[in-house]
Amino acid sequence: MSLTLADFDYALPAELIAQAPLPQRSASRLLVVEGERHKDGNFVDLPLWLRAGDLLVLNDSRVLHARLLGHKESGGRVEILVERLLDHATALAQLRASKPPQPGSRLRLEDALDVEVLGREGEFYRLRFSGDAAELIERYGRLPLPPYISRAAQAPDEERYQTVYAREKGSVAAPTAGLHFDGDLFSRLRGKDVEIAHVTLHVGAGTFQPVRVSDLAQHRMHTERYLLPQATADAIAATRARGGRIVAVGTTSLRVLESAALGGGLKVGAGETALFVTPGFEFRIVDILITNFHLPKSTLLMLVAAFAGMEEIRAAYQHAIAARYRFFSYGDAMLLRRRPRE
Repeated sequence: MSLTLADFDYALPAELIAQAPLPQRSASRLLVVEGERHKDGNFVDLPLWLRAGDLLVLNDSRVLHARLLGHKESGGRVEILVERLLDHATALAQLRASKPPQPGSRLRLEDALDVEVLGREGEFYRLRFSGDAAELIERYGRLPLPPYISRAAQAPDEERYQTVYAREKGSVAAPTAGLHFDGDLFSRLRGKDVEIAHVTLHVGAGTFQPVRVSDLAQHRMHTERYLLPQATADAIAATRARGGRIVAVGTTSLRVLESAALGGGLKVGAGETALFVTPGFEFRIVDILITNFHLPKSTLLMLVAAFAGMEEIRAAYQHAIAARYRFFSYGDAMLLRRRPRE
């Protein structure tokens, strides 16, 4: 099957793009997709859809204050979105300015710190900070809400645009499927003997980049860093042995697990992935995916179509729009079962 970008387009009313979180995390709606059947539910009832012995895999990455505003030595404005920290003092970042800054030039950010432009690497710039880059970014930077949220980050976002289990700093966007979980829901899941494990994938700035080619075979994914702990690999093996299911919370958790399984088995440890999942991909690890609704023509929409089926996802999104679900980062969620192999 030859797929193009147009196969993953859909029309979304702007008012369905959630601009703020609900008062309670687990108050979101949950659309359960079982093939061609759709069941409208509530996220707080997630334990009803899981079984004792299932394993919930969470991405524990924490969002950095990765957005910084400032100006060049010439006075021109700049906006920086940190992609990743390279070492103690340097980082890769997306940079927006009226004219590209030259290597060796300096930027003044947030009227508080100076950064040297070392050079360009593809779509990113290598920057050197005047001290501990991670500490300076966290102190002076701003929380980078996604571009489809039409407001600046506010104080409540400091808590609500992080999962309650976030601990490993490194992302520029939240693993949003995890935003629906709170302490009470975790207690109820553990009470049902649903096991919990963690992976880490640091979401990069490239996650906001659109697919710019019609022929999907020509698209190249941005690279993201991940870690699969030995304890999580052991938990997956134990789950398989007892007949439980692997439930990935979010596309980031799925990408870690499926990337680590590409060579056969499950490779433990740190790595980098540029895995691009489209229909026809053979999933080896994940049985169930909990995820939010994704942007038209996005690689994440392609991933869920590969997981649950093209026609099934098209129908589910049509149902969600008709039923007025809330979309994207602060929106509602779906529970998808992996489509059986043909």
